[in-house]
Amino acid sequence: MNPESSVSLAPRFAWSVCLLLLCLLMASGQALAQRADRLAPMNIEADKLQYDDANQVSIFTGHVVVTKGSLILRGQRLEVRQDAQGNARGVIQGGDNSRAFFRQRRDGLDEFVEGEAQRIEYDSLSETVIFTGQAVLRRYRGTTLSDETQGSRIVYNGARETFTVEGGTDGRTTENPTGRVRALLTPSGTNESTPPATDSAPALTPSPRLELRP
Repeated sequence: MNPESSVSLAPRFAWSVCLLLLCLLMASGQALAQRADRLAPMNIEADKLQYDDANQVSIFTGHVVVTKGSLILRGQRLEVRQDAQGNARGVIQGGDNSRAFFRQRRDGLDEFVEGEAQRIEYDSLSETVIFTGQAVLRRYRGTTLSDETQGSRIVYNGARETFTVEGGTDGRTTENPTGRVRALLTPSGTNESTPPATDSAPALTPSPRLELRP
């Protein structure tokens, strides 16, 4: 090999190694950020708090706002229990003219899952959210609405990236007077404005147990 060509390739090789290390560090930082999101403390704001130390139950009422990393919950009444390991289980309810609200970012993606219902149950250990009563579940790619599902009861599993939907009278709204399951599902790859993720999570898909009920 020509010595001059060998010398000229060395800086290029070193620059490639630097770029590779930088990409690895960025990917590692993203993963750590998502783990930190799960372990983030829970902050709650409300007009009133009732705390039962014996049963480890806290009841918040009046314009309740919960934040835990990227997780956001809003409603009028929240009952939350927390175990010794810091795992929280909560039930948040909407008001007379408003539904409770849930929003959380999906791991490793510029995507958000949000939902509304008269009652929302959240379990941080199993990463399960249950929406009951006029339930709506949406997925956003960035700020663009990608998927939307309506029903009486929706069970969303964040760890498995699946959800099930049931229809019924509790799902009746002015837009859906029959209460039947309604879904708008956009095929993957149709939104060209969203850049592909280097470490993409599995697509959010309906469970095979999806039920359509009158």
